[in-house]
Parts: sequence; structure tokens; C-alpha cells
Amino acid sequence: MGSAACYHLAGRGVRVLGIEQFGIPHDKGSSAGHSRMIRSAYYEHPDYVPLIRRAFELWDALERESGEKLLHLTGGIYMGKLDGEFVAGSLRSARQHKLPHEVLDRAELSRRYPQFHVPADFVGLYEQPAGLLIPEKCIEAHARIARQRSAQIRTNERVLEWREDSGAVSITTTSGTYRADHAIFCGGAWTAKLISDLGVSLTPTRQVLGWFQPRRPELFQLGQFPVWAIDDGDGKLHYGFPILDDRGLKIGHHKRGPVVDPDTMTREVSDEERASFAPAIKRYLPDADGPLLATSLCMYTYSPDGHFILDRHPHHPRVTIAAGFSGHGFKFASVIGEILADLAMEGTTELPAQFLSLKRFA
Repeated sequence: MGSAACYHLAGRGVRVLGIEQFGIPHDKGSSAGHSRMIRSAYYEHPDYVPLIRRAFELWDALERESGEKLLHLTGGIYMGKLDGEFVAGSLRSARQHKLPHEVLDRAELSRRYPQFHVPADFVGLYEQPAGLLIPEKCIEAHARIARQRSAQIRTNERVLEWREDSGAVSITTTSGTYRADHAIFCGGAWTAKLISDLGVSLTPTRQVLGWFQPRRPELFQLGQFPVWAIDDGDGKLHYGFPILDDRGLKIGHHKRGPVVDPDTMTREVSDEERASFAPAIKRYLPDADGPLLATSLCMYTYSPDGHFILDRHPHHPRVTIAAGFSGHGFKFASVIGEILADLAMEGTTELPAQFLSLKRFA
């Protein structure tokens, strides 16, 4: 979100300084892992759909400008009971916004995608406007073009404190103190440490990702296999991606992990965490049930209601906040950068993001 904000602000001729405590990119936060899903039939809430449409447009524009392949359209298949929260919510968004989609009964789902073994009462919702982004390349492209537009981006520099006074915001880092007309905080799991008076809780959690060597890798290649998610029936999802390279088949579990401190979270994956993927692989994707090749960690930062927070700070008019992405934010980074540029410069945005303001917690 921060690299995208720098990109959009610099594109408007604004003098921009970006400060990142690690490198660009890095694997310490919420935006690594070599792939992030992008989908349109948004079960979390139909109001996200106009934003995801704009995000697709901006990812396409960034691809053209950067010359990098950032987005792979694979189609998406979402599986569960027809009246379950996941499928019913996705179908509601698809119908409300007239998104192209198909509902596949269990027999048709098995015919088209024999890789999946799901219960007899499951259906599949297929949509074409879905796929995956390469997050590290997306962040690098935003930052590189922002620099080409004269933004300064400083890496390996940690923010220690900040204050608003005398018509400016002062930010002190491990390298010095800067003053600006406006500050945008996109601190991810560190947001609660950077901003203590936001008035809502932000909870970082530990999430584990796994890569497998399928028994039949030919069934799971990019170009043949879609991005996918399966409703576990308990408010949680398993999800995954086609094989991109020799890392194997990536699988994740969308749920609340253990609450962590982002500065002290262990970076080692336990044997219990490594074994946690096995039941879902055996149950849903038996042809992928091969050796676990690699694991990775990221963090979700939950807002109280699981929806994003995009707003001016309620007590500091020269500060804008982007936080609480709750494990489903990266796909929106391109449009969130645009929204943050609007909020910082104008105090409002014409994009339909008002439902993500802090006012909903009042």
C-alpha cells in the first residue's frame, strides 16, 4: 500500500518521501509469498467489487508502464455449499454487479476440475476475472516508477516516533527527522505500534503458507489450473494457486492465526504448522499429496470487523491511515494507493471507499 501511494502521489507531481523499515521487497510482513490472489465476486461484501474493478485497471496500467508481468489471469473456482457464507456471498456479489460467472453442480465441477475431491453437496462458483499477482514484482514496480517520478524512497530505516505540530508532521527515524505537510501510514502489522490513538484495535496474527510437490504436477500447472478456495464449513477457507515455478503448488489456510508481536514473532515454522496442511491436501487435492517442499510466514492484521480502514486520522488531520487489511488486502493495493493519494491531498475520494472509513465504528 505504501509503494502504491508513493507511485500515485509522485505521478501527481507531489514531493514524496517513502520510508520503509526493511528492504523493497521483503518477507517480514504481509506482502510476500510469490503470489497473491485477485478475484472479483467478493464474498466479504459486494461494496468491494467496484474497487476491485478499478484495481484490475490499475494493475494493467502498471504492467504496461513497468514492462513486467505482474498479473496472471487464471479464472477462479470457489467451492462450498450453495447456502454457505462463502459461495452464497460470492454469488451475491456476482449477481449484484453482473459479473460473468457460472455455478457448477458437483458433477460438472468434477468433470471440469477432476483435481478437486469435495463433498457431494458442494457446488463450484467459477469466474473468469480472477487470477494471481506476483507481490514482490508489484511492490518493486510501484517503488521503481515512483523513484523515476522523483520520489525519494529510503529503505532499512525505522520510524521511531512522530508528531503533528506547527502545521506539519514531524517523523523521527533511525536516520534523522523529517517534516512534511502530510503523512500516510501503511504500517501493516506495525500500525498499532506506530499509531496508539486510532480508537480501534488492530490485531496482528501469524499465518503459514506451504508449497507441495504434487504426485501429478501436470494437473496443476499455470495455464491449466485456476486459483481456488474451498469453504471448510467453519468460517475458514483453504485456498491455493497453480504451479508457477519450481517452488511447487502453493496452499494456504485463511483463518485467524495466533496473535503475535511483529517484532518478536519467531520466523521458524514448527513441525505442527508444517503438518497442518496435510488433512486438507489429502481430502481435497489427493493428486497434490506429495512432499512439502517449503513454507513461509506472513501476518494478517485484523480490524475489529475484518474490513479495511482507509481514512484520515480522527485526531490528526495531516495524517492518513491504511490499516486492518485482515488477510485480503493485497489485490487492492493498486487502487488503495490511488485512494490514499486522494485522501492525503483532498481529504476525500471520488472512489466508492466510504464504507471503509473509521466512521463505521462510531
